[in-house]
Amino acid sequence: MLSQSGSPAKKLRNNRSTAVEDSSEKIKNYITQNNLSPGDCLPSESDLCTILNVSRSSVREALRRLEALQIVEVRRGIGAFVGSLSMSPLVETLAFRTVMMSRNNLGGLREIVKVRRYLDLGMAQKVCDTLKGIPQPGLETLVELMERRAKEGKLFSDEDYAFHDGILALLDNEVMRQLVGSFWKVNVTSLPQLGTPSKESLITTATSHRAMLNAAINGDVHAYRQAVMQHYAPVEQTLHLT
Repeated sequence: MLSQSGSPAKKLRNNRSTAVEDSSEKIKNYITQNNLSPGDCLPSESDLCTILNVSRSSVREALRRLEALQIVEVRRGIGAFVGSLSMSPLVETLAFRTVMMSRNNLGGLREIVKVRRYLDLGMAQKVCDTLKGIPQPGLETLVELMERRAKEGKLFSDEDYAFHDGILALLDNEVMRQLVGSFWKVNVTSLPQLGTPSKESLITTATSHRAMLNAAINGDVHAYRQAVMQHYAPVEQTLHLT
C-alpha cells in the first residue's frame, strides 16, 4: 500500500507544481533576456508555449503566479504585459508576518525597527553628501507640520513618510527608496499594537526630523546619525531595544 507521501495524487501535484515553477522562471528569463520593461507586451499564451517549450496550462498558472508578484500584469481579453515590479507583495507579506510574530511578544516589530534603523544609519553618508549646502524648502515644510502636530499631541504619519521618501528621492536609488518605504509601511501598520504614543515622544520624534534635516544640509554625518538614533529612541524604549 502506498503511503500518503508517495500517493499518485501527491506525485501529480508535485510534478505540476514543478512545471509551473519552471514556466515561471522561463517567463522571467524571457523578460530579462529580451530587455523588456514595465508595460511592455509579452507574447500570447500560445506563443509562450512554443517559445518556452512548456504546456498551455503551465504557462497560464505561471502567469497567475507572476501576476500576484506584480512581475506580470494580465489584462483580460488583451494579453499579458510586464508588471509594475513594485514591492507591494513584499510589504503585505512583511506586514502580516510582523503582526503574527508580534501577537505575544512584539518580536516581529522589533526586527522591523532594527532593520529600518540600520538602513537609515547606513545611508547617512550618502544623504549628507547629497544634501550638503542645498536648502530643502519642501522638507522644511514637512518638519514644521510635524512639529506643529506633535505640540498638539497629534500623529503625523503621512508627513513622516513624506519626509523620508523625499530624502530618498534625492538619492537617485529607486530600489533603496522602495525598500525603505516598504519597511516604513510595515512598521506603521504594526505600531497600533503599542498604543497611542505620548505627546513627549511625538515631540522627540518631530524634533529629530529637524535635526536630521539640519545635519544633512550641513554635511554633518555624525550629527545626522545621532538624529537618526534620537528618531528611533521613543519606539525603541517602548520595545525595550538596545
